[in-house]
Amino acid sequence: MRLNTATALASLAALASAKDSRTFAVLRFNGNGFLNEGPVDPIVNPGTISTHYHGIMGGDKFGATVVGDQLMSSSCTTAKIKNDHSNYWVPTLWFHDPKNGTFSKVPLFYMNVYYFFEATDDEIKAFPVGLKMLSGDSKTRSPPKSGGALNLDPDNGIPINPVQWTCPRSSYNPPSYPANSDGTTAGMGDPHNQGSGAGFPLYPCDGYASPLRQDIHFPSCYNPAAGLNDHVNNMKFPSNVGFKQNCPKGWVHVPHIFIEVYWNTPLFDDLWTPDGKSQPFVLSSGDATGYSSHGDFISGWDQNTLQTIIDTCNAGDIGMDKCPQIPGGLTEVNPKKACKIEKPEFGSWLRDDKVYTELPVVGNVVTGWGKGGVDGGDVNPPVVSQSSTSKAAPATSKTADPLETAAPGTTSAAPTVEAKPTTSATGGAYH
Repeated sequence: MRLNTATALASLAALASAKDSRTFAVLRFNGNGFLNEGPVDPIVNPGTISTHYHGIMGGDKFGATVVGDQLMSSSCTTAKIKNDHSNYWVPTLWFHDPKNGTFSKVPLFYMNVYYFFEATDDEIKAFPVGLKMLSGDSKTRSPPKSGGALNLDPDNGIPINPVQWTCPRSSYNPPSYPANSDGTTAGMGDPHNQGSGAGFPLYPCDGYASPLRQDIHFPSCYNPAAGLNDHVNNMKFPSNVGFKQNCPKGWVHVPHIFIEVYWNTPLFDDLWTPDGKSQPFVLSSGDATGYSSHGDFISGWDQNTLQTIIDTCNAGDIGMDKCPQIPGGLTEVNPKKACKIEKPEFGSWLRDDKVYTELPVVGNVVTGWGKGGVDGGDVNPPVVSQSSTSKAAPATSKTADPLETAAPGTTSAAPTVEAKPTTSATGGAYH
């Protein structure tokens, strides 16, 4: 006897609501590269220049200020699901040349967002429109108390550590992280996975089609009493109750999202010599440890669409775009024009095929693991202001690519000094 589609979906929803086991589906993105790049962060630095450069995915109504249901009016989105106008962003990654101290932007390879619907006694509900979340600490240079392993349990007495770096290698001899590292001079390996750890690994990632990966988990319990905009207090990780994960009474259980960002680090393999003591990558904030990895999210989901995915879509790694009956369907891709914000606020696109003399926001120098006078602890963000912007004078180099910058004390012109001799801005290999 054949069930009609409505009956089948209702049956799936009934099964899903019990949540005796985890289901999940991966959100993938269209296009080549980010929706937008720039010193913009409407959660931490609304309305002004961010303390560091970011790469952003999602709906094109993103900007330095995002309020209410603003994202819902996006005219396009990089997400494969048409009704996801949310924004997801991370600090960009840079190669700091050990020979001459210059900086090259590491191109994005591709980015995924896993949507986990955990086993729980709660009802998992769609994100409220406009919910703002941040996971990770952009200012820290200190190793996590959990060592090289993740810690998403709020009740085990160890501070949450929601971020890792993953680096698949053809051989782990020598290991990616020094044995018995305490994290003060190098990263710490995950005792459960020799390809992952806290902080940047010390050797190139040469596993098959697997460059350096940035991993960021977000909490899934929302506190309505704190509200949509209070990113410091409105979210927490659920407690483990047997094999289930439950939120506190009065909180709303929303999807657990996990951002993984693959950076095209193999482009730089010939430009540094691993020595087991140092590595050349830094985040746009100047962090040479990688401990300050973090991500941001603002929900622009059509709630009915996301709720349907929560209740009926267990596509796993093949992607939620493969699930049937998704309200709104999939994003129509224009082969002649990708979804982009062509003129980012507070600057212009930095080119992937250029080498720069400094990071793109004034005050961001390389720190961590003894560099720049910082041995662990926190760093203060650079001083930024809302000064009126003006165009920087053209650089004298033939390969110059100056930023459109603000007055001194805001963004930097990051002058170009030469083209990279052995790399190219390939990548963007989306699923």
